[in-house]
Amino acid sequence: MSGGFERDRDEFARGAKAIVVFPDLGGSSRDADARLEETAGLAAAIGVEVVDRVALRVRTPRAATLIGSGQIEELAARARMEEAQLVVFDGALTPIQQRNLETALETKVIDRTGLILEIFGERAATAEGRLQVELAHLDYQSGRLVRSWTHLERQRGGFGFLGGPGETQIEADRRLIRDRMARLRRELDQVTRTRGLHRERRQRAPWPVIALVGYTNAGKSTLFNRLTGSHVMAEDLLFATLDPTLRQISLPGIDKAILSDTVGFVSELPTQLVAAFKATLEEVVSADLLIHVRDIAHPDSEAQRADVEAVLEEIGVDETTPRIEAWNKLDLIDAEDRAALLADAHRRDDVMTISALTGEEVDDLIRQAAARLTTGHRRYVIALDPADGAGAAWLHQHGEVLSHHVEGDRARYEVRMAERDFDRFQQRTH
Repeated sequence: MSGGFERDRDEFARGAKAIVVFPDLGGSSRDADARLEETAGLAAAIGVEVVDRVALRVRTPRAATLIGSGQIEELAARARMEEAQLVVFDGALTPIQQRNLETALETKVIDRTGLILEIFGERAATAEGRLQVELAHLDYQSGRLVRSWTHLERQRGGFGFLGGPGETQIEADRRLIRDRMARLRRELDQVTRTRGLHRERRQRAPWPVIALVGYTNAGKSTLFNRLTGSHVMAEDLLFATLDPTLRQISLPGIDKAILSDTVGFVSELPTQLVAAFKATLEEVVSADLLIHVRDIAHPDSEAQRADVEAVLEEIGVDETTPRIEAWNKLDLIDAEDRAALLADAHRRDDVMTISALTGEEVDDLIRQAAARLTTGHRRYVIALDPADGAGAAWLHQHGEVLSHHVEGDRARYEVRMAERDFDRFQQRTH
């Protein structure tokens, strides 16, 4: 084995040299260069230095190694030449394939799922996020006796795919793993119940929830910060946001709404992560409006859209939930392409073109979001005692007060609001 195989995980991961491999099995909606670019971005997200990118046409996948012996020899030569300690496969590897490739290449080998789990392990900031990632990691690793389980005792992020004691502690206590997974599930169930109670309180308020969704690095957090004045981490990194962030905002005609920034999706998101993060994504499932933020400047923007829609369906989002597609990063589009893009967007009533970075057309997006949330609102004329300050405040909070004047001993308000809110106001006065 190479010297890097036994090194400490953090020393290994940060600055480690890696080769990214796309085993092209056919049938991918993206071209090889796009896949390699994205996987290199995933590796960069945990500080790995990508020194080479290789696309391999795999006509007949091998059960033992996935790729052919000649391709293995070519990869091994590249790894030696580049002094790479890691080979990242942009695809799924079985435990046996992973182990055999590590032996043949004399490097660490991880697949796409392992890489994404490693990123999530580093980035999860809250107790809930760490629980979810650890559960997903254990589920993934439960059939892979090619790693030690020392991470179970660690209190910090990361799960040791890229380092650790290596092959000397392969024996894993399966009962320990099962017990740990059961305990994690109990803790997450408690989190889910608590989150449900918080949501019930909000629904009684009730404030509409707007969820920002989209492919990772599409610009959700940048838009979130612009809409809320917050300072959520918004870097040019894949998976910059893992734990959901909720902020209160005001919209035209809506005194208060909850805006949720969520984890970015990615193609072939590991099923273990989708399952583990369902609690986090409940804000998306129960949202009153989804704003799907798309990086419209990305060459694979349409394929990314399909990936996001697939995940939304998998987590149980109702297809009737109102949606707006925010075609983001207008600032990166040249003048010629921009004209065609705007013409295409204007033909659709569910699309807004914006630049979250510069603020261009974001005000139009806000007005469109308010219009979607207030669809079905009606105008009501409501008479109150002029001294009923609480009633007047309620109308301002839950509706849009269009006019207000005093006639004799009554204050008359013309208000636009949802029928359910008018019914609730009526109940308040009886």
